[in-house]
Amino acid sequence: MSSNKLENNIPYISSLNLKDTPAQSIRHYWLHLISDGLGNPINLPIMVARGKEDFPVLGLTAAVHGNELNGIPVIQRLFNEIDIQELKGTIVGIPVVNIPSFIRKKRRFNDGVDLNHIMPGKENGNVSQVYAHRFMKRVVEKFDYLLDLHTASFGRVNSYYVRADMKHPVTRKLAMLQNAQIIVHNPPSDGTLRGAASELDIPAITLEVGNPNTFQKKMIRSGIEGIHNALSYLEMTEDAIEVASTPTIVCKSSYWLYTDTGGLLTLHVELCQQLAKGDLVASIRDVFGNLKTQYFAPEDGIVIGKSISPVNQSGGRIIHLGIIK
Repeated sequence: MSSNKLENNIPYISSLNLKDTPAQSIRHYWLHLISDGLGNPINLPIMVARGKEDFPVLGLTAAVHGNELNGIPVIQRLFNEIDIQELKGTIVGIPVVNIPSFIRKKRRFNDGVDLNHIMPGKENGNVSQVYAHRFMKRVVEKFDYLLDLHTASFGRVNSYYVRADMKHPVTRKLAMLQNAQIIVHNPPSDGTLRGAASELDIPAITLEVGNPNTFQKKMIRSGIEGIHNALSYLEMTEDAIEVASTPTIVCKSSYWLYTDTGGLLTLHVELCQQLAKGDLVASIRDVFGNLKTQYFAPEDGIVIGKSISPVNQSGGRIIHLGIIK
């Protein structure tokens, strides 16, 4: 078998200096973050679009969990669509944050830790903490704003929803501009990348763009639209802001419902379905098909996400319930 390889000559860097990218140009880099057990470098892909002005700097991150893929083509497509001659400010795209997990097609870091629960990491911590700390110091601290793209985890599906601190006026505006189906109010200081950025006074939101281990064209289009809206709001572009065709539902909080027994789980609700207290949510049957228990909505709410795995042992997830009022 023969192949024609294109040599891209992407430079390898040890630190990110945004001014290394000439004004009104787009450059790609490999940023050395850590080394593996053989001493080989683990490099982070960096995309920089530097406009005719240096500020503001908008950061776009994806694949903090290695199996959450929809954000990757969102960032790629955005960079293909940007008119670099008209762009004001700088866009920094990190299509894959969690390189070790991405290579393994796994959600968690290679020490079994959820990278999005330990931000901003520790300079002298364990392997995942060091990775998180260096990513924050070498990349995120360059940002003025952050949009962090995620998806549901394995065995679950999500609506298109946003997590944001809705009490912060700029963060609230960035969230509303995404034209998401649902927004969940989440204060910072929760160990997430979004929360760690917020602690640095970087307005940040999390976009939950669909399902894991796949590319979903509709979700990718939705993510692109919201980012273009953010660019226009930040006066980085002059594009018209696209208004949502249906109003976004804002939740004051959310939580998961869990099973208290094992068996075969059947869900009786759909994503974005509004529930009244007492509505039937799910049933569990044993392996012989006998009904063991049913689960009902504990209060009024909306279905943000749900399990799609029928095999469900005690303590398994059922639905992610958003509380509107």
